Amino acid sequence: MNFIDKLSTAWTTSNSLLCVGLDPDPSKFPGAMHGKPAAIFDFCKAIIDATADLACAFKPQIAYFAALGAEAQLEQVCAYLRANYPHVPLLLDAKRGDIGATAHQYAREAYDRYGADAVTLSPYMGFDSVEPYLAWQDRGQIILCRTSNPGGSDLQFLDVGGRPLYQHVAAMVANQWNRNGQCALVVGATFPDELAQVRALVGAMPILVPGIGAQGGDVAATVAGGQTAAGTGLMISSSRAILYASPAAGEDFAAAARRVALATRDDVNAHRQGA
Repeated sequence: MNFIDKLSTAWTTSNSLLCVGLDPDPSKFPGAMHGKPAAIFDFCKAIIDATADLACAFKPQIAYFAALGAEAQLEQVCAYLRANYPHVPLLLDAKRGDIGATAHQYAREAYDRYGADAVTLSPYMGFDSVEPYLAWQDRGQIILCRTSNPGGSDLQFLDVGGRPLYQHVAAMVANQWNRNGQCALVVGATFPDELAQVRALVGAMPILVPGIGAQGGDVAATVAGGQTAAGTGLMISSSRAILYASPAAGEDFAAAARRVALATRDDVNAHRQGA
């Protein structure tokens, strides 16, 4: 099953647009996990088990693993997801943006080493930075478009032929780069008006939406601006608000994560068409 079909099925079976981000920070783990060699995997596994039925996707952020030399634990996390929740898409948040043979190696890392269904990519170097990933015809490419950080406006609002750069990127991905039909875009929840404009440009293409939860994006405005006519089309990502929902890094962290994930899923569904 290709990425888009898997995601479409996950939207339906989970009745959810929630993407659970996996950004493990051992300093925020429960005390009993401190110093344990497998703490990162154990923490992520507990979060996954607690929230899998509420999620349309999981999104491990590679930097949180690589900075700690924990790529082997990321491999374990990805293998665990594929073995136990194969119906939930695995998005590798890597934001790669190189070209040629180097980009091909990054694609091998994402798709072959970690078994990701899709990977986030930067479009700054143009189609050359995306084309190597298209060799994996069933996998997804999630292109940065209108990002949730304030500094994104430094470049993303530059005028390109009478429209801002982020809209040019959206149209280019939808109309030229999406050769396998597996592309998606990243648009931040902190910019719901721009999200609506991107949706108008790209039709039903999936959009990964970071920025709710800890970053303060408005759920109602995000859903209104980004959902498709079918009430889907979005992967609304929340990481820290779910992972560290237990106020004192308590042993109840997984149960607390589930409570927040459930509340977030239900909040999103309250604003969806047909949910």
